[in-house]
Amino acid sequence: MQIAKNKVASIDYKLTDQNGSVLDTSEGREPLFYLHGNGNLISGLEEALEGKGSGENVQVSVPPEKGYGLRNDALIQDVDKNLFQGVDKIEAGMQFQAQTEAGAQVFTVVSVEDEKVKIDGNHPLAGETLHFDVTIRDVRDATEEELAHGHVHGPGGHQH
Repeated sequence: MQIAKNKVASIDYKLTDQNGSVLDTSEGREPLFYLHGNGNLISGLEEALEGKGSGENVQVSVPPEKGYGLRNDALIQDVDKNLFQGVDKIEAGMQFQAQTEAGAQVFTVVSVEDEKVKIDGNHPLAGETLHFDVTIRDVRDATEEELAHGHVHGPGGHQH
C-alpha cells in the first residue's frame, strides 16, 4: 500500500538543520504515526512522502515556505514585564502560550531588559531549511473514527 490522502503511515525519521545538527529524531522511540493529507505534518514532508510505500527511504530538504514559514519580524515585540504576573524569573528561551486575535499562539522570550521583555511569535524553525531522512515502516487504511477526528488513534496515536 502507498501513502495517499487518508492513509495512516508510520515512519522513522531524523530531522537535521543546514549544519547537519540533529533537531529531532524517532531513533530510540516508537515510529511517528500520522494521517496523511490532514495537515499533521509540514506540507513539504507530506508532498515528499506521497506515493511511497513500506520500506522506502526518502531524503528531502524542505524550504521554509513548505515548512514552518518565513520569519516574520512583525511577530517580534517588546511587552511590559508586568504581563508575566506569577512568573518568578523570566529568562531568554522560555516559551509560553498567549491568546491572540488569531487564537492561541506560542511565544519565545528573546531577551529581558529592566521592565521590558522581547518576545518572538515565530515558530522556532521558521526561516529554516529542514532536512529529513525518513524510512516508511507501514501504511494502512485509516479507520472511520480516525477520518472523523483527523488524526491517528490506537497504537502510535491517542485514545479518546
